[in-house]
Amino acid sequence: MTRQKTSIRGYLWQGLILGLVLLGIGAIVHNTVANLSARGIASGFSFLSRPAGFDIGFSLIPFGEGSTFLDAFAVGLCNTLLVAVLGIIGASVLGLIVALLRLAPHPLLRLIGGTYVEIVRNIPLLLHLFFWYFAVLRQLPSPRQSLSLGPDIFLNIRGLYLPFPADHSALWWLLGALILGLWVGHWARRKALRQQELEGRLPRWQSLPFVLPLLFPLITLLLPIWSLSRPELQGFNFVGGLQLVPELVALVVALSFYTAAFIGEIIRAGILAVAPGQREAAQALGLSSFDTLRLIILPQALRVILPPLTSQYLNVTKNSSLAAAIAFPDLVLVFAGTALNVTGQAVEIMALTMAVYLLISLLISFAMHVFQKQVLHYEG
Repeated sequence: MTRQKTSIRGYLWQGLILGLVLLGIGAIVHNTVANLSARGIASGFSFLSRPAGFDIGFSLIPFGEGSTFLDAFAVGLCNTLLVAVLGIIGASVLGLIVALLRLAPHPLLRLIGGTYVEIVRNIPLLLHLFFWYFAVLRQLPSPRQSLSLGPDIFLNIRGLYLPFPADHSALWWLLGALILGLWVGHWARRKALRQQELEGRLPRWQSLPFVLPLLFPLITLLLPIWSLSRPELQGFNFVGGLQLVPELVALVVALSFYTAAFIGEIIRAGILAVAPGQREAAQALGLSSFDTLRLIILPQALRVILPPLTSQYLNVTKNSSLAAAIAFPDLVLVFAGTALNVTGQAVEIMALTMAVYLLISLLISFAMHVFQKQVLHYEG
């Protein structure tokens, strides 16, 4: 009976605290609406349908002065997602390289990896961003003296110019082929592991699941829809192709280099967490160093790597908001900056901006959680 009274008392206290919290939130909302009305500022999201009246320098979707604030929100969101995706990919690849350097048997390679980590992670990200933008990219030559990085690839003070499909719909074919390749590769990998459980060995086509995500997009490139527009110098600037503005390049490079130092240490710690006997057993079976790393070490290290790796991916997404420091039109600069100054709808705009970052972070966490469950399932 005493235990039941204690349980009821606990529920009563929880209900009381919840009621006080809701009451406080209601008071804040009421005061906010009253203050906005007193200043003649209408609350609500109807302003999203009004013309924005300003232009955006870089956008993945069409935008002009006649576009609405909702269009400006979409442009900022697309730019933020672009930076987050490129930053995550770049940091992951570079982080794996740094981890392998830190674990290399040669002392010089270990010194290079350790020096990189100690220097990069102990300098604030904002300074990294300023370094790449002001000290590197803003010092590049004019378009007439552009640096040639390959066939039809040019770099100058106005950005990086690349060949690009003249028909932008071809990119959807490429993305669809990549998704299809990942799905078929995932299915083939599960079938190969199932065969290993039944027969004690992987099938001869065990490498096929890792090839399909690259093979399908390569097949798509053979379709006749791919007509490339190449950058050409005309007058004082390049026309055609794809221009990546310096602000985007600096932001992606700074995020990749900075986060890679942390990811490299996470991967290194995960690899070192695997018992040394696992490597010795693989060598006794005659596996090469690469197969030992790919088949034995990394699958076990992922248990340790994935949780902190998720945090770093979230940091890349949230740190992309530093784009406002170099005037790259991400969600913060375009929507929480310019649009807020024009409309004065501070509450709605900031609430929507924070909700977007929260939703993106939750989606990344969910995706990594699903991937982690798949990895643990494979190991079991």
